[in-house]
Amino acid sequence: MKAEIIAVGSELLLGQISNTNARFISSQLAELGIDVYYHSVVGDNPDRLVESIKIAENRADLIIFTGGLGPTKDDLTKETISKHLNKNLVLDQHALIYIEDFFKRMNRNMTENNKKQALVLEGCTVLENKHGMAPGMFLSTETHSYILLPGPPKEMEPMFQFEAKPILSKLLHNESIIKSHVMRFYGIGEAELETEVQDLLYNQTNPTLAPLASDGEVTLRLTAKSETEEEAWKLIDVLQTEIYNRVGKFVYGYNNDSLASKLRDILVENNLTISAAESMTAGLFQAELAAVSGMGQALVGGMITYTEDIKIQQLGVNEDTINEFTVVSSQCAEEMAMRVREKFDTNIGVGITGAAGPDGHGGQPAGTVWIGIAFDDAAPVSYKLSLSGMRNTNRLRAVKFTIHYLIRLLHDRGL
Repeated sequence: MKAEIIAVGSELLLGQISNTNARFISSQLAELGIDVYYHSVVGDNPDRLVESIKIAENRADLIIFTGGLGPTKDDLTKETISKHLNKNLVLDQHALIYIEDFFKRMNRNMTENNKKQALVLEGCTVLENKHGMAPGMFLSTETHSYILLPGPPKEMEPMFQFEAKPILSKLLHNESIIKSHVMRFYGIGEAELETEVQDLLYNQTNPTLAPLASDGEVTLRLTAKSETEEEAWKLIDVLQTEIYNRVGKFVYGYNNDSLASKLRDILVENNLTISAAESMTAGLFQAELAAVSGMGQALVGGMITYTEDIKIQQLGVNEDTINEFTVVSSQCAEEMAMRVREKFDTNIGVGITGAAGPDGHGGQPAGTVWIGIAFDDAAPVSYKLSLSGMRNTNRLRAVKFTIHYLIRLLHDRGL
């Protein structure tokens, strides 16, 4: 089966939002063995949408739409498809009751146009929306299958995962067990990682191996197909072991792990506390940690010490350190880490200082970052980064590298 994904919405073409839905759906279809050859994006225009549908029908068996199922006039996906397929739109009572109950719970008046969301293609299988209002649809004709999904990822992803995907699996008469496992890497680039596993990528059959890079991180998705779940996991384990033997030092987690969640797990399991003094990242490191639930058991607090005066007067960095080595130096980063650890009485103190860009700072070029880490009473350590991205990209990468180095340092200590 060949599939094409059509994202509907002028906001996508205007660059107001990113088309993350296509990436998610493609990864899910890959697990089913369905090939995706084309992604299309079309604005809120019925004529151009029909044109896109006709093109897709000439090169795909399965066409998946995201967006355009809402209550407003520019939400025209199902209306356009109903005309194209000569299918009536009918009211789905279950969806209508759900929408009405939603407005009652929110103590809001339900406008008449919201009933539009309960209209579905006649003869379709209705896909329940448990995270929003507009239901999805699955419809098969003699030649094609069509899936209509809402645009918001928080609605689309669970609908596809739990409503559409099982239907597709049955449609394929696929009795094989398909399992996927994700290895997560940091501190190694996509090109370097691909070089290390190039022969595995070139010779892959079952299991398959797919690399993906995002926000400085790299993942490898291992997918195996077998008659039993146990055999599928055995195939994955063999491949994972081979990959780990080559680049295991860059692996920080698996599947739904993130750098921050992995750090939280290590800190909480070992009853360790952490604090941070941030200059160029201005609180971004602490915000990244605090975004993970349960981090309150480890993250005590910290300081934003953006200027030299605040580093000296409030944090307690020695003025001679800054005068001799500048604020963008290993000495300053290490002293920031020590002082914040002392002030907040934590096991670990982190100091981040640097030149985010576009201009240099402290006599160092833009992109220079020093990360200091103080662990209990041991001598502090520091790490230098030489980044080349935009200002805020450098700030985010500095945060992620800080978490990466913390994980590696804790692992080296046997934690």
